Amino acid sequence: MVVSAHPLATQVGVDILKLGGNAIDAAVAVAFALEVVLPDAGNIGGGGFIVHRTAGGEVTALDYREAAPAAATHDMFVDSAGNPTKKSEVGHLASGVPGSVAGLHEAWQKYGTLPWATLIAPAIRLAQGHVVDSARSREIASDRELLAQFPASRELYLVHDSAPPPGTLWRQPDLVRTLQLISDSGPDVFYRGQIADLIVAEMQRGGGLITKDDLRRYRAKWRTPIALSYRGHTIYSMPPPSSGGVTMGEILNILEGYDSLPAFGTAAYVHLVTEAMRRAFIDRNRWLGDPDFVDMPLDRLLSKSYAATLRSQIDPKHATPTPPQAAGGEPMHTTHYSIVDSQGNAAAVTTTLNGGFGSGVTVTGAGFLLNNEMDDFASAPGKPNMYGLVQGEANAVAGNKRMLSAMTPSIVLDSASSLEMVVGTPGGPTIITSVTQVILNVLDQKMSLADAVAAPRIHHQALPDQTYYEHGGLSDATVRALQAMGHKMDERRGRSGIIAAIQKTAGGWVGVADPRYAGGALGY
Repeated sequence: MVVSAHPLATQVGVDILKLGGNAIDAAVAVAFALEVVLPDAGNIGGGGFIVHRTAGGEVTALDYREAAPAAATHDMFVDSAGNPTKKSEVGHLASGVPGSVAGLHEAWQKYGTLPWATLIAPAIRLAQGHVVDSARSREIASDRELLAQFPASRELYLVHDSAPPPGTLWRQPDLVRTLQLISDSGPDVFYRGQIADLIVAEMQRGGGLITKDDLRRYRAKWRTPIALSYRGHTIYSMPPPSSGGVTMGEILNILEGYDSLPAFGTAAYVHLVTEAMRRAFIDRNRWLGDPDFVDMPLDRLLSKSYAATLRSQIDPKHATPTPPQAAGGEPMHTTHYSIVDSQGNAAAVTTTLNGGFGSGVTVTGAGFLLNNEMDDFASAPGKPNMYGLVQGEANAVAGNKRMLSAMTPSIVLDSASSLEMVVGTPGGPTIITSVTQVILNVLDQKMSLADAVAAPRIHHQALPDQTYYEHGGLSDATVRALQAMGHKMDERRGRSGIIAAIQKTAGGWVGVADPRYAGGALGY
């Protein structure tokens, strides 16, 4: 079973499985396919995380998060008054050193079985020409102004300054060459060879910081996954520099202390989940960062006794305002895919450029976009970033440091330690809360996976002190009841997450692509 945000990429993954490839083979092939067909989020100019479980029960976590260039400095994105500027969001300075190609090759070297070139071949075919669908045409149209600022992006993505209409046959010859080079030479050509030269030339053209030495130094890193227990189930997720596993763990540990949770959609349920989210995000924003730069009290944050202390502070009848000193991710254009192969190996993969179409900068002559991941640092600790997250010094900018992420690729085992679910999503800070709620919906509310994914979601991230809910997601009576308890309620215009999930059922694997978006689930 393969579930991703694009039907063509999903088909690529299934084709690789049918060739005899395993979950990691399919994950690599899907990643390169998404670079071609989902350019606003699929990437070789960004980074991501993989949580992988073998059929034999070994669980590993791979960090190929982008890293700040060595020349990055603490205050590079603030003005003379100490306020954040837009330079962390748009243009060449916004880009961290890309990790995707290194990470995918590292995963393939450890677990892959098919030839490397076989896994990239489908992406090359798609880059030679594929038909743009209506969803992707809309995505390009929504970011037309960003893409039009940079000549190589304007040439690649816009037709007479407009998005290509649905049905357009889209050819990407520069990307074909780039992918063929990676197919032939592996990551060396990207980090030390011709592609590296093009990246550095692009940096020099636009005043960016990434150098040949930054690229040469980059390494993907194996990390120890976060292991959580919840009502007899085991959940594996990503450790720092992702905040996902730790923050989700705190939320679940707090909620596990209640014998049962109130009914879904009631004011009592939303209240308890919100208060758990609030407390977990306060800790996220204060403590978490790149483990190579910051000491974090992870054992304490993830302990059941600490969760009990936090739970004791929750008033069942009233909201607890977030203290203003509570300051110490990825927006919708991250993407997640979930894969289970015929042997039972599972891969949960979340990857991102950060903003939609990243920094907006296409590497001239190479045909791929660069990330704007530098905005995931706390450019000005104590002040909100472009997604409203207020973070502390633990996630301040520093050379060679990896910026904190919200990505939460997760694998859930049942009480017998058998594979039960693979789940993840894009959505910036809402990644953490979206994955958590789907797990709660299945394990506590006993929903089918399709219902659990489709169910409306809420979000609270400590600051701003507001409870967000999807349009029409709560009844008017529930909203009024929550307001009477002291919650500031905010109905979102957009969606919370684009879940891609797989669940084991008595009838076999069930795959669900979030109905909020035009993705694809396919099994055989």
